[in-house]
Amino acid sequence: MVRDQGLQQVADALGCPMDADIQPGGHYRPVVRDGALLYVSGQLPRLNGQIVSVGPVAPGEARQGHATLEQARHAARISALRSLMLLQRELGSLDGLRRVGRMTVYVHCSQDFTQHSEVADAASDLLHEVLGEAGVHARSAIGVCQLPKNATVEVELTASVREAS
Repeated sequence: MVRDQGLQQVADALGCPMDADIQPGGHYRPVVRDGALLYVSGQLPRLNGQIVSVGPVAPGEARQGHATLEQARHAARISALRSLMLLQRELGSLDGLRRVGRMTVYVHCSQDFTQHSEVADAASDLLHEVLGEAGVHARSAIGVCQLPKNATVEVELTASVREAS
């Protein structure tokens, strides 16, 4: 329950209610379990039904129609939080989680933006904050020219569950 308490604290700090509706936008499942592996569909930075950061992230000062690095990092934290919330709902508790094995962070960005890793670090930090060493993972941070709903970030995870005793 320690992990669940950590998740609650992070959710409270980000203003995301734990009972927030997280519904798929099509014919897929938010989480698919295959044996000990859990695949979490890409999560956009949505709070209270709204995408919190839209448009490409660009270097330097804020530009109209573009997100800043800090806005993209905040969006990555929310997307990672939503992923953990889905895992908790699937398992009943994050205590059943063995570890996060892999995370991919897609960053909607301008051509001259090169700080993809710094955006992804915010999501990685959140996983470590809630799960400890079980949240340390392999990762890719990929710059893309567009994401669904014009979101700035999308995060997807693969995790594993503890073996049944």
